[in-house]
Amino acid sequence: MNPFGQVSLSDQVLFTKHLSIMIKAGLSLKESVETIKDQTSSKKFREILDDLTNRLDNGESLGESLAKHPRIFSNLFINMIRLGEESGTLEGNLEHLTLQLEKSNDLRKKIKSAMIYPIFILVAALGLGAALVFFVLPKLLPLFKSFDIELPLPTRILLGISEAFQNYGIFILIGVVFLSAIIILISRIKAVKKFNARLLISLPIIGPISRNTNLIQFSRTLGTLLKSGVSIITALDITANTLPNLIYQEVLKETSIKVQRGESLENYLHLNPKLFPPTVSRMVAVGEKTGNLEETLLYLAEFYEKEVDNTTKNLSSILEPILLIFIGIVVGFVAISIIMPIYQITSGIYL
Repeated sequence: MNPFGQVSLSDQVLFTKHLSIMIKAGLSLKESVETIKDQTSSKKFREILDDLTNRLDNGESLGESLAKHPRIFSNLFINMIRLGEESGTLEGNLEHLTLQLEKSNDLRKKIKSAMIYPIFILVAALGLGAALVFFVLPKLLPLFKSFDIELPLPTRILLGISEAFQNYGIFILIGVVFLSAIIILISRIKAVKKFNARLLISLPIIGPISRNTNLIQFSRTLGTLLKSGVSIITALDITANTLPNLIYQEVLKETSIKVQRGESLENYLHLNPKLFPPTVSRMVAVGEKTGNLEETLLYLAEFYEKEVDNTTKNLSSILEPILLIFIGIVVGFVAISIIMPIYQITSGIYL
């Protein structure tokens, strides 16, 4: 386990960008890493760079030094640096890696920003419902009990929930924490992870975003590795380990085996149209025939980035009707539960 914790993707982008510039300017690797260490504001990253400096001083290569921190630097990161050192193209590989990391960072930010609005609306709706159930309804309960009326079913349901939390709140909280821990442990089982991965790409709205995100990662990572001189087999293996979805990982590992046996990449992608649409397999076929596969893959990455960008921009308008229905159901149910008994009481008084 790495003792230094996590380092943000932004810090890694700055590291590769500054390192490329300093090597181009003629500084040694050790001097470059030391200079970046003095400039970084992240304590965790400074400790890692200090460790890299010591290892470089002891004669280790940069790739070997980075490999000592597998929880920080991905296989893609380590292998591109290692290959650059071996082939004498470290400066160029750092530039390719910087672009790859920048694109991944931008994509992550777009998806996060697109989810802020739906999450805010859901939290607000649940918070409003909880406030009415736990603060407003209990104060009205003595009034309801002072009149000899049978409370409506929605009111009885909410009162039951309110009383349960008031009387057994600590036990419910413990139960929720325990159940969450069990769910987390179960979700780490490979069969469950595989089921969740397949479910994720099958869901409406979220599914297309997940598929396109994996296609972007696949295309850009594989294209960047091939452009840096990595063999197709090694590039497929590295790419498989960088993909967020387990189903895509397994298919790419199988693809690597097929390609190693002499089959074309396009043939195997064509057999999985739900994961790799015909556009991908056809473009890959063109790239293989023209000997320009890496550029074709990078073009595909740009194409699917625009797709994700358009989807995330429209995500709020897509989810808005669903969110409004959800909010209407929650608030409407609570409001009816409070208004119905009041209506019964006032009707009884006027009668």
